[in-house]
Amino acid sequence: MTPEEHEQILYDEQHYQSFSERRFGLSTSKFIAACGFVFALIFYLGVLIFGNNSLSVLFQLEEYQSFLSDDIENLKTKNAALQKQYFELKELESDPVPIQNGANP
Repeated sequence: MTPEEHEQILYDEQHYQSFSERRFGLSTSKFIAACGFVFALIFYLGVLIFGNNSLSVLFQLEEYQSFLSDDIENLKTKNAALQKQYFELKELESDPVPIQNGANP
């Protein structure tokens, strides 16, 4: 077989192959199945990262939990101060007024 015949056979074989067979070495059906799998995987990862039960939602909830914890501590501090003030006022009201020399207050 001459080199020209060999080149012609290779050219004919490449010419009859589909795009996916020439580029990726896969038949058309396998290429379509692989593309479908890749797109499904990308979609799944997108939902996993940006969906309702995603990492971004988890980070937002953790940030909100931190905010609420700080708010709880702030409210506990205010509550303690208000309770102290309440008990001080209650103690002042319950102090009996001493009666001096039989005078009415």
